[in-house]
Amino acid sequence: MRKRWIALIVVGAVLLLAVAGGYWAGRHLFHMPSARGVDSVVGELKGTRVLGVFAHPDDEQTVNGLFWRAKDRDGAYTAMITMTAGEAGHQTPEVARQSDLGIVRTAEALKNSFHLGVDEHDVWDYPDGGVPDVPEEELVSRVVETLQRVQPDVVVGFWPASGATGHKDHMQVGRITELAIARVAAEGGSYRGPAHLVYTISPTTALELFGGEQGKLVVDNQPDPEYAMSAEVGRKHDGWRIHASQADYLQSSYGLPAWLVYALWDQEFYHVRDLATDPLTP
Repeated sequence: MRKRWIALIVVGAVLLLAVAGGYWAGRHLFHMPSARGVDSVVGELKGTRVLGVFAHPDDEQTVNGLFWRAKDRDGAYTAMITMTAGEAGHQTPEVARQSDLGIVRTAEALKNSFHLGVDEHDVWDYPDGGVPDVPEEELVSRVVETLQRVQPDVVVGFWPASGATGHKDHMQVGRITELAIARVAAEGGSYRGPAHLVYTISPTTALELFGGEQGKLVVDNQPDPEYAMSAEVGRKHDGWRIHASQADYLQSSYGLPAWLVYALWDQEFYHVRDLATDPLTP
C-alpha cells in the first residue's frame, strides 16, 4: 500500500510539473521582453483625458486594461470613436439577422465601453471593410473635430503599418489618427493636440504561430512595445459576453478558446510616441 501511495505521489508530482511547464511555456508565447511592466500606461504618462480611435465594434477589446485603469485608477476622462458599425462581420455565434448586425454590434460596443467606464463613445457609420475607400479628408476632418472637442492628452489607436491584426480598416484608421493629430498641431490653436500617441501592440510569438499571413504582416511591421500592463482579464471575458455576436471570435480565428488565451495572455502591450520629442507631420 505504501509503495502505491509513493507511486501516486510521484505521478502526481510529474503531472504537476508538466502542467506548470506547459503553462509557463504558453505564457512565453504572449510575452514581450522589451516591455516594462507598469500599473497603468495612462497613469505612467500622467494623462487626464484619453481618446481611443478604432475601426470596429470589439476593437476596444484590445485595450480593456488601459481604459478600465485610466478611469478606475487614474480618474481620467475617457472617450472613444468607432468608425464603423461592423455590419460586414462574421457572426460567431449567429445572434441576429445579418441585415441587423450593424445595429446589434453598435449596441454591443456602446454597452462594453459603458462597462469599462468610458465617458463617451461615438459609433460612426462608415462601411465595414471600406474605410480605406472613404475620402481621407472627410475622415481626418471628423477626427480633428473630435480631438478639438475632447482635447485628450493621450490618444490610443493602431500602428498604421500593422493595425494590431493586419486588418486594412485598422491600418487606415491608424493613418487617419496620425494625420488628424498632425493637423491639430499645425493649426496652432489653443489646443495643440495630445502629448502622447499610444499604439496597441500584439504579442509577436503568438502571432507567428497562430496568426497566419496576417499575423506575419503584423509581426514584420509593428514596433516593439515599451510598456506592459494588466489586461484586466475579467473585463476581457465580460467584453466577449457583451459582444455576443463575436463571443467565439478567438476560437474561430485562432483555434484557441478565450479561457485558454487569457490564462496565458494576461497583459496588454503598448508602444508610446512622445509627440513633444517626436512630432507627427501633416
